[in-house]
Amino acid sequence: MLNFNLSPEQIDLQERARQFAVQEVLPLAWQYDQRDETPLEILRKADAAGLINTDIPKEYGGQGLGCLEGTILTEELAAACPGLSTSIFDNSLGMEPLLLCNNEALKEKYFNKILNEKKYIAFATSEPTMGSDVSGIRCTAERDGEDYILNGTKYWVTNGGLADYVSVFATTDPKQAHAGICAFLVEKSWEGVKAGRPIPKLGQRTSNTTAINLKNVHVPIENMMAPPGEGFVLAMQTFARTRPAIGAFAVGTARSAMEFAIDYAKKRKAFGSNISNFQAIQFKLAEMYQKIETSRLLVWKAAWEADNGRDPNVSASVAKMYASEAANEVVDQALQIMAGYGYTRFFPVEKLLRDVRLYRIYEGTSEVQRLILAGHVLSMYESIMPPLEDLAIEYDSDWQETSQPDLDGPRWRCRICGHVHRGDEAPEECPYCFFPASAFKRID
Repeated sequence: MLNFNLSPEQIDLQERARQFAVQEVLPLAWQYDQRDETPLEILRKADAAGLINTDIPKEYGGQGLGCLEGTILTEELAAACPGLSTSIFDNSLGMEPLLLCNNEALKEKYFNKILNEKKYIAFATSEPTMGSDVSGIRCTAERDGEDYILNGTKYWVTNGGLADYVSVFATTDPKQAHAGICAFLVEKSWEGVKAGRPIPKLGQRTSNTTAINLKNVHVPIENMMAPPGEGFVLAMQTFARTRPAIGAFAVGTARSAMEFAIDYAKKRKAFGSNISNFQAIQFKLAEMYQKIETSRLLVWKAAWEADNGRDPNVSASVAKMYASEAANEVVDQALQIMAGYGYTRFFPVEKLLRDVRLYRIYEGTSEVQRLILAGHVLSMYESIMPPLEDLAIEYDSDWQETSQPDLDGPRWRCRICGHVHRGDEAPEECPYCFFPASAFKRID
């Protein structure tokens, strides 16, 4: 039986995250957005409050929380500042390949460092000429004795300038596409590793984003998370488990925009009345609420599947695509309700509008999610309804062809236009589309 009630522990996490977001993140969001800077003190406070690294398993000293708890936490932080919440969440993204890989010694070593030495870890798949096409990786990994030598540049690396470690996906041969991709945990202090300048962005300006350049970087084989040929699968498994969190970012951002719009609508007067009394405004708010509620349920379903050992890939794509697109619509309508004031930097929605635009792009664009879902429905989805050519859809005009139709006799369906003929044999031609008897299929 379905149960949408959060556990007492999940409610406590939600409340702690909500208080942290309102008391610690919200007051600084606009200041650091203007400065295009990530406040490290907020990341440290989030760590001290137990809001970072929540998904490190208990056997490594972590809290052992699941994807569902991660989405609950992420929604609350994103409601205060989408950019800062991205940087707070990024340790979970950076650690996910480590969590999913089979290198037990690597897990024990680096989970301990991340927890006890307060280290940050970033995730690096994209490159300057490659975004969603992971199979197009050009960063090379060349075997050299017991090491691999990495060369190339990773791009769009969240927390690239702040992180101590980076999960790097590379290839032993770009011509092999998927078959050559491997993954390594790289320490940024190693010789040849360099972070670029923070990339200036439209939104998410409180989240650090840089390139990571790798020049003849020697990586010991014990730091390999996926050997050649297994890196692509590891990347896809990572996205399937982290895409629900992107949906949660969108839910939190949209929720704040709606709440600000509600507050404004209740207080703003026009034509002698609060604009909240106008049906046009009420309809906007109703649709905003519906989209937020729907998005949250989709996000929770995908996270639940991940936590219960199911393949969350399809549900994660649905959640990420719907929530990110719905959030863009919600924030846009919130600004419309606030009209000219919403367009100014004296009000919060213009920042949310800049921040929310990213969700349709990163961790797989909306177009990529559509490709994933189209592939699923065309090749994997199992229909419950029979094929069209097996349907016996008859109309009165069809029955009039015979004065006493045999209700138990054979029927023939034209596979071109759908006409159903009754009789021992198919008609010589269809009376509707005039295709010959060979176009008919017997249906019983």
